[in-house]
Amino acid sequence: MTLAVKGEYLNTGFVPDCTIDVKRREAKENESRGLYDPYAHRKVSHPTTNWETLIHLLKGSCGTGILAMPKAISNSGYVIGTIGTFAIGFICTYCIHLLINCEYELCKRRKVPSLTYPGIAEEALAEGPKPLRKLASYAGHFVNVFLLIYQFGTCCVYIVFIGVNIQAVANQYVTEIAVEYYMLMILLPLILVNWIRNLKTLAPLSTFANFITVGSFAIVLYYLFTTGFTFEDREAVANVKTLPLFFGTVLFSLEAIGVIIPLENEMKSPKSFGSAFGVLNVGMGSIVLLYAVIGLLGYLTYGSSVEGSITLSLPKEDVAAQVCKLALALAMFLTYTVQYYVAIDITWTQYLGTLFEDNRRKRVYEYGARTILVLLTFVLAVSVPALDLFISFFGALSLSLVGIAVPAMIETCTFWYHRQGWRFYFMVITNVSLIAFSLLGLVAGTFTSLSEIIYTFSNKS
Repeated sequence: MTLAVKGEYLNTGFVPDCTIDVKRREAKENESRGLYDPYAHRKVSHPTTNWETLIHLLKGSCGTGILAMPKAISNSGYVIGTIGTFAIGFICTYCIHLLINCEYELCKRRKVPSLTYPGIAEEALAEGPKPLRKLASYAGHFVNVFLLIYQFGTCCVYIVFIGVNIQAVANQYVTEIAVEYYMLMILLPLILVNWIRNLKTLAPLSTFANFITVGSFAIVLYYLFTTGFTFEDREAVANVKTLPLFFGTVLFSLEAIGVIIPLENEMKSPKSFGSAFGVLNVGMGSIVLLYAVIGLLGYLTYGSSVEGSITLSLPKEDVAAQVCKLALALAMFLTYTVQYYVAIDITWTQYLGTLFEDNRRKRVYEYGARTILVLLTFVLAVSVPALDLFISFFGALSLSLVGIAVPAMIETCTFWYHRQGWRFYFMVITNVSLIAFSLLGLVAGTFTSLSEIIYTFSNKS
């Protein structure tokens, strides 16, 4: 069988292109000289410990998405939903490993201590097949755009979540007012807390938010077990038309690709991040299990009538339920800062900040940029406060690409000239399958979510 890419033949009976021979000789020479250890050359002003990194990872992933999991399961059925959650969780974790391994390999070749996600994409495509090398200069901007869309979407969802949960509690005691006013009440505190400029300072806030979240999840589980869950009138397999909504929600909930590289680059001991029992596997394993349990039990308890956030399905008059809603609103308020860290890293550190490098008021402009970005997420949240549909939409639109397709493409390009035989073909087949899966999810998930958003708001008007 012949594998050809515009005249380049690999592992066949044909005489290979001389470019491939040169690349492979260079690869072997680089590997034999591979004395450069990127981790040993990293200089981080505020390095985080393994525990702090795990806390950030858990808090970055255990957000509003987990509370939307029962709604996701209602869109898939409890059998397909449970299996699908573990499958998507495995794929997400696998793709993160691909990205981390490629970063380390490319850093060794370039003799640089670290790379950003866009930098990894750019360097990888520059070493890939000839047709893709032309796209290398655009790869970083492509990744940045979709990462920014995802982070903006996440921040918008958090604002909506905070607003609707505060409203749900306040409606029991005061005259009902629109959810937008509750969002407005948190705007100034949200701006101020997002003036914090490094992850080290954010670690105590994340730890506190994690304790609140764990306690709130305990309350949610209490209601699930005391209310009682049943398999009667619960679908094992839902209508295929709603499966894309499940895909988008689970991907949004589980995927932590936006915070992975910044977290790994800020670590004191980054080698332990991707090890067998390291931060990534422990964190993602715990997250996937928790999501599957909450999603399954939530659906079996409340059925297809479950709200976009399960907290809104809890008894409205119970004090414990009200405490849970307010506590989670506070936790999401603090979690917003971790998600926002990635957005500001893209917009300020990589783009806007370079324009003010020699300006004495650079710090003032940075705080201005931070304020404007918070205002943008606020405006979008107020404009379309549809929690569950927005979660599915942003998950399918952004994370199917930057969470699955791009890491698969990066690995293919990084090792295109460095793997031979069955390892090469296995890599190509696996990554092509991942890319096809992500594109299918992108098209189906985005179309279905957007259709539901349009239908929902057209009926309201």
